Amino acid sequence: MSPKLREQPLAERFDHLLAVISGERFLQMKGLNNDLPFYICDFLPSEAIQMQRLQHQLANKLASLSIPCLGDRGVLVLEINLYDLSVELLKSREGSEEGISVWEEVINNESDYSKEGLLELLQNVLDPIEHLIPAIAGILAKSEFDVLFLSGIGEVFPYIRSHNVLNNLQSTAKGKPTVMFFPGEYKYSLEQGASLELFGRLHDDKYYRAFNIYETQA
Repeated sequence: MSPKLREQPLAERFDHLLAVISGERFLQMKGLNNDLPFYICDFLPSEAIQMQRLQHQLANKLASLSIPCLGDRGVLVLEINLYDLSVELLKSREGSEEGISVWEEVINNESDYSKEGLLELLQNVLDPIEHLIPAIAGILAKSEFDVLFLSGIGEVFPYIRSHNVLNNLQSTAKGKPTVMFFPGEYKYSLEQGASLELFGRLHDDKYYRAFNIYETQA
């Protein structure tokens, strides 16, 4: 599949994603060559709202299919939005003032924080190893699903970095395919390797162990 598929109309991308994700090869994680079942679905930042709608429509369509390798039932998609999960974590953690959450503390005192102070606070409370990944692991453990959709990547930058999430998910979500919807570009070249370019402008970091879903065969 042409890497230029990400530049095609949303309807064409939807058809490709549906064909790939509903396929036996994808669902049973065949042909990975010992790599992780992680896939990047990158898109233009200006398409964020349309892609959010496409993601939900895709999950609904997958659930309605009859897939032989799943016993003729549909594909169950678990959708985790990192921004929504971050808000839940902030609301569940007690702040420095008795009786209020970190979320309330941040909302009430946002204007008093420096940018660096607010960033440090959020990075500590939402640390991938200590808090975020365990929260995702808890959701996975109590959910029935065949494919994990991760979104909200742009909304949680810079206090959560997408490559940190993928790196730390390796021991938690490797049992089922994971698709990360990424507002930017997943680039690869022989000279520079692979990198996640958030919003098409910010170099998030090198990440080598994910497949570009637009280049994945159904």
